[in-house]
Amino acid sequence: MAVDVANCRLQVPPQADQPTAGTNHDGECFGRIGVLMGGPSTEREISLKSGNAVYESLKGIGLDVIALDIKTAGREENLHLIKSSGISCAFVALHGYFGEDGKIQVILDEAGIPYTGSGAEASRLAMDKVASRAIFQDKGIRVPRSEIVLKDSSFSPGDLCAALGLPLVVKPATQGSSVGLSIVDKEQDMPAALALALSFDEKAIVEEYIRGRELTVGILEEKALPVVEIIPKHRFFDFEAKYQYGLTEYIVPAELDPTVSLELADNALRAHNALGCSGCSRVDIILAKGNTPFVLEINTIPGLTATSLLPKAAKAAGIDFSHLCATLIRLAYEKAKNKSTR
Repeated sequence: MAVDVANCRLQVPPQADQPTAGTNHDGECFGRIGVLMGGPSTEREISLKSGNAVYESLKGIGLDVIALDIKTAGREENLHLIKSSGISCAFVALHGYFGEDGKIQVILDEAGIPYTGSGAEASRLAMDKVASRAIFQDKGIRVPRSEIVLKDSSFSPGDLCAALGLPLVVKPATQGSSVGLSIVDKEQDMPAALALALSFDEKAIVEEYIRGRELTVGILEEKALPVVEIIPKHRFFDFEAKYQYGLTEYIVPAELDPTVSLELADNALRAHNALGCSGCSRVDIILAKGNTPFVLEINTIPGLTATSLLPKAAKAAGIDFSHLCATLIRLAYEKAKNKSTR
């Protein structure tokens, strides 16, 4: 049964305290928290790591928390699992398909369960790089030039290369963690790169390769966290570099001129708000020559593993992992309350 959010004010527990199970330090209820993890996407194993980290953190501060392993994309199975679990709030730690694309959020809305992160529509838009970039451009947010290629459609590698120049980045339109991404240096490599991207999706994005510093900006409670610089040992921040320890160097906060940091924070927050995101997000940006920022994408459910970027940025802002997780739960209830009073 869902908590009556109108009569249950939540506060983030102090970082060093150990409140009674299911309550914060003032005795105010959090209810039972279900950490949704796993999922049917290509990022299942990473989601399990994120979910277990969240579970252990919330358990460590004395909250009533259970782990819910989402194994299918079926509506009925998941609706039954969620309703029968007795949770009051869902902490969504599902990455990729069925986590960040709004589908699990629709089920949680139907079940009347508050949940962390963005709502269904904002999640759908953020996951779809074609839709989100159209909105960014409409709002005056700079993005790389790109072309869209649909599965089973005809395309000319020569025309794509001529239109955008080499090298090019080719990736699925609705995948995360650099799944299916290639960098194309030669025209003859374009068909294989598109075949890979389209094996994961119905549409692929072919975009200009922006040379510059790879940065990311976390958003928490509608405020930008310190900028993180990503320096992978590979050519780009691919799946292996993201999740294998030692393959990437992170500088937190990034060594930037303060005015540049402010501009990056502004771009990230504008992108977050343009899609209607809430709770938290992580905005990936390339800082090109002349300190020109290009927004690449928004992650509405950033990773929460030992090497993940949002926790690193939060820590740099003085927010430890338990405090971060508890804040996201509080924001979930506030979002549900605001929705119910509209």
